[in-house]
Amino acid sequence: MNNKRKILVTGGAGYIGSVMVPELLKNGYAVSVLDNFSFKQMSLLDVCHHPDLSIINGDARNKTELTKLVSSHDIIIPLAAVVGAPACKKDERYAEELNYEQIKNISEVVSKNQQVLFPVTNSGYGIGQKGIYCDETTPLNPISHYGRTKVEAEKVLLEMGNAVTFRLATVFGASPRMRMDLLVNDFVYRAFNDRFVVLFESHFKRNYIHIRDVVNAFSYGLNNYEKMKGQPYNVGLSSANISKWELCQKIKEYVPSFHILESEVGEDPDKRDYIVSNDKIEALGWQPQHSLDMGIVELLKTYSFLPVNAYKNI
Repeated sequence: MNNKRKILVTGGAGYIGSVMVPELLKNGYAVSVLDNFSFKQMSLLDVCHHPDLSIINGDARNKTELTKLVSSHDIIIPLAAVVGAPACKKDERYAEELNYEQIKNISEVVSKNQQVLFPVTNSGYGIGQKGIYCDETTPLNPISHYGRTKVEAEKVLLEMGNAVTFRLATVFGASPRMRMDLLVNDFVYRAFNDRFVVLFESHFKRNYIHIRDVVNAFSYGLNNYEKMKGQPYNVGLSSANISKWELCQKIKEYVPSFHILESEVGEDPDKRDYIVSNDKIEALGWQPQHSLDMGIVELLKTYSFLPVNAYKNI
């Protein structure tokens, strides 16, 4: 009999899931992935041999299927989502169903004996105040449909009292299901391929986090669930509360021929301009292991061979 703890990961073949699922298997969990493989990704090929991996090619919006799967697992990690303001704007109803209603459906059937760990965007903080760090007590003010759906989903889970939510900084780094539309990933590609970028709102600041540190935060949450449950945690690099301009200057250290131009035309659909405190999770003992510099070097290696067109969310 297999006595391993069973984890259901919705969207487990996505950008984060494709890094997380192999780690969960390595750490001794039995993992079920529910994914519709809408991007025709093959990111889990390397772990298909694993006897503790199950794959369900299905839709996390299907309440009947989702309810059945939730009831047979010890831990639920709902990664399935329409991610980013542009992608959510393209089909707002689909985003509502996946980002919010999926989570509401999970909350209605999950028991107090089960664990739920959920990623939220820290773009829910909206527009911050200059020089003031957003912590977990800062009022949420999401600007985009994406931010609103994720914040509403988080509220549902926190009201249950036995979930852990991670308010993620902007994620960067390579994944078997790559995303090139994320800010660091995008800017490094522009430096590598185009040798220039045109910035709008170049002074806007945000926080960043490497994808493998996101996975590490979830592992930390699994190992420290009892003392963390019922609360949100910011997860970001405390050394990387920087502006778009500062980010490009950092990339230029590795690509000296990178030209950075500014434009007064254009705006961030999330309007995200804030700095974030990660003190709460760091006080528990968690620390990121991957710097922004490490991520830039990694991405430059990735772009030396990666085909481009398949790796965008819209």
